[in-house]
Amino acid sequence: MGSLFLFTRFFIDREDGPLLTEVAAFSLLVRERLICLWLMLIEYFNMTTIFSIPKGECMNLEMHAVKIDIPDGCNLILGQTHFVKTVEDLYEIMVATVPKARFGIAFTEASGPCLIRTEGNDDELIHSCVTSMQAIGAGHVFCIIMREAFPINVLNPIKNCPEVCQIYCATANPLQVIVASTDKGWGVVGVIDGFPPKGMETDADRNERRALLRKMGYKR
Repeated sequence: MGSLFLFTRFFIDREDGPLLTEVAAFSLLVRERLICLWLMLIEYFNMTTIFSIPKGECMNLEMHAVKIDIPDGCNLILGQTHFVKTVEDLYEIMVATVPKARFGIAFTEASGPCLIRTEGNDDELIHSCVTSMQAIGAGHVFCIIMREAFPINVLNPIKNCPEVCQIYCATANPLQVIVASTDKGWGVVGVIDGFPPKGMETDADRNERRALLRKMGYKR
């Protein structure tokens, strides 16, 4: 403590250094000296253990881009949910909203047996959903792959499903799912949906867009 006192007196007694109690103590010069003093104390008096801050558990983190194969003529909805009841509720939403739709559903449990739960009315699409869930490898994720229906038909009812937490994407584009992994497990960070923009639409592009929506029946 005697050495610490000497260092303190050196700091506050210099002619070009004001007392810490004065307003000028907050100047850049004083702050620089505080830093220097702190580093000297750490280096020469080994005080790191006195002022150490407990650290949390450290984990290695890796990022992965998982390619998802969407069958031809199909659309995919990927989201996060939290309860095993999800697959049956999503099944009811699909058949009630678009009765003629063909679809598969898969949901990954995150506790207990940690199984991939499935529903649907098309074995091929159910298998595609399971394959996607196995590739992603994260718990509490669901996948719906549909044919003869579009996400715009079912997305709002799915969002209103009590178990659904969020939607990552609804697409027929080439898809990559960005997944983070630790020694505990895998989790979805986001998605890369399709391709990057090539530029701003022109008047011709705008007219083509409007014509397409009217041809598809979404606008009059």
